Amino acid sequence: MSAPLFDKVALIGLGLIGSSISHATRRAGLAKSIVGSARTPETLAKALKIGVIDKGFGSAAEAVRGADLIVLCAPVGVCGALAQEIGAHLKPGAILTDVGSVKAAIVRDVAPSVPQGVHFIPGHPIAGTEESGPESGFAELFDGRWTILTPVPETDAGALRKLTTFWQKLGANVEIMDPEHHDMVLAITSHVPHLIAYNIVNTAAHLERVADREVIKFSASGFRDFTRIAASDPTMWRDIFLNNREAVLEMLGRFTEDLSELQKAIRYGDGDTLFKLFTNARAMRRGIIEAGQDTSAPDFGRARKTTGMGSDQR
Repeated sequence: MSAPLFDKVALIGLGLIGSSISHATRRAGLAKSIVGSARTPETLAKALKIGVIDKGFGSAAEAVRGADLIVLCAPVGVCGALAQEIGAHLKPGAILTDVGSVKAAIVRDVAPSVPQGVHFIPGHPIAGTEESGPESGFAELFDGRWTILTPVPETDAGALRKLTTFWQKLGANVEIMDPEHHDMVLAITSHVPHLIAYNIVNTAAHLERVADREVIKFSASGFRDFTRIAASDPTMWRDIFLNNREAVLEMLGRFTEDLSELQKAIRYGDGDTLFKLFTNARAMRRGIIEAGQDTSAPDFGRARKTTGMGSDQR
């Protein structure tokens, strides 16, 4: 086996993504030791008990001391404060990255606290489930998924190659984008779909008599998938929408225009338009399957936890 890529990896946040990074890192032999910190003592104790980390710390500042790779596995809204806390304790030459689903805001909030000599490379693994907590992680989460890295202009090329190698050895495919482009792409592929899911589930919930009886009892696969997506972490998604509002609002505007076209076609009995729109959408679905980003199984590949499918995090 080749030598570990890093001596010490520090995970700041030990939920689904943080614990999965740990399991995948151990599977690939990429670190001599993995340490971490968590928001609550209970989470930290659980992570230690099940072997997600070798050593736990009560603060992020303590956890990052001497670490070669630091991964912020926390909601986007708190990453700025975490960067302020750990900035003075980062060792020269270390790589600092994150897993947030919004990148321009991460650059804005984290970069000012990164000392010279530390390599800051924002990242986003597009993988996840609706589960949370250190016990929800598994090594296969990133297998065949995409991780997007959004280096800042002054990013060291060697550090970028090393972080790219790290994610590839975790099982992911790696793409490089600028932060603003990432946020626009994710607005339509992830953020707006989640917003729609939250909204349609809440609409059903407002129909109290129906929601208590027929809707829940007779939930078809379409509505069930909406409820699965809507089960995602509220804190994480609140922060995503607040920090990617411009791109989300632009995509919502386009979605509203397309929805109006559908509404008009239904109202006026325009079957040709409906058929064309549905055919185009079906082709998109087939393209996703052919790209290996899902399966054609009736359960959409989500029956087994190790598929890594589910609500992306991010």
